[in-house]
Amino acid sequence: MREARRIVVKVGSSSLTTAAGGLDADRVDALVDVLAKVRGQGEREIVLVSSGAIAAGLAPLGLRRRPRDLARQQAAASVGQGLLVARYTASFARYGVRVGQVLLTSDDMSRRAHHRNASRTLDKLLAMGAFPIVNENDTVATDEIRFGDNDRLAALVAHLVRADLLVLLSDVDGVYDGDPSRPGTTRIAEVTGPQDLAHVEIGSTGKAGVGTGGMVTKIDAAGIATGAGVPVVLTSAIHAADALAGHDTGTYFRPTGKRSADRLLWLQHASTPQGALILDDGAVRAVVERRTSLLPAGISAVEGDFSAGDPVELRDTGGHAVARGLVNFDAKEIPRLIGHSTRELARELGPAYEREVVHRDDLVILHPQKS
Repeated sequence: MREARRIVVKVGSSSLTTAAGGLDADRVDALVDVLAKVRGQGEREIVLVSSGAIAAGLAPLGLRRRPRDLARQQAAASVGQGLLVARYTASFARYGVRVGQVLLTSDDMSRRAHHRNASRTLDKLLAMGAFPIVNENDTVATDEIRFGDNDRLAALVAHLVRADLLVLLSDVDGVYDGDPSRPGTTRIAEVTGPQDLAHVEIGSTGKAGVGTGGMVTKIDAAGIATGAGVPVVLTSAIHAADALAGHDTGTYFRPTGKRSADRLLWLQHASTPQGALILDDGAVRAVVERRTSLLPAGISAVEGDFSAGDPVELRDTGGHAVARGLVNFDAKEIPRLIGHSTRELARELGPAYEREVVHRDDLVILHPQKS
């Protein structure tokens, strides 16, 4: 952790605001003090993923708690996002640091052109000495394209900027083997894989009640990041300095996988399937076990209305999603391809049809099966 040069730090709403809503200037300043100090020590670059826009907009709009309906959440975000970035701008100005705001939706992460633009913007902000602050664009996000929580957004951003470390800051100082408010529970110092948490009951919401996340979303985010080769530290905001200094604090998640192609990470964690292809048993075995491309001969049915290039689920005959991929044909084209070999289709329909329905390079396995 001490050797990490590019770090993504995510801070939750509960660490920046009061339970009643509204920003806590002292908490923001305390976090900025830590980040500015680490940044000023040398070659370390930091990208901050900050929640808090909706929570910051509650009190100014006279809302006593976070609304459940999307329209009022978007209204609160519209008011709160300006307050949030203004507070960060003023706080970083004490150190002569400029702030750059980057608002994203999951659509930006799954569309390759948007993804490249976001990557270039963040790289350029860092190169020019600005401090990037990322948040979900709550004012335009919909139920279908929302990340659900900035923890998952932070994991995807860590991959986007090729980070060496992801630090998740919350109001809890790590993962415990039980309810941390009860005597006798123990902090889990290190997680090497999902098996280390199999016996742990994970809580759902933060105790401050102003965010959408909880320990579940943080562990899910840690799984996304570590699966893509990025180590993770999960701790409380008050221990941010210790986490960034590499001290023993919170819970450390070791990487479990290697960095994958960008499009595969988007496909698995940021894309919204636009339809589904039902595979026969032979095609399921070929795709899942042998990692082959999906050919039209292995498809038994098609669901949804999608276009070539859209993400779709690949399901077995029981309706279980076994993979996700980028489809090469429109939904309306596929019924006449079902059950035919690519050679037959090329002879009957032309050479454009002598190709895979989903190429193996554009496919991720969701639930690997044993041979």
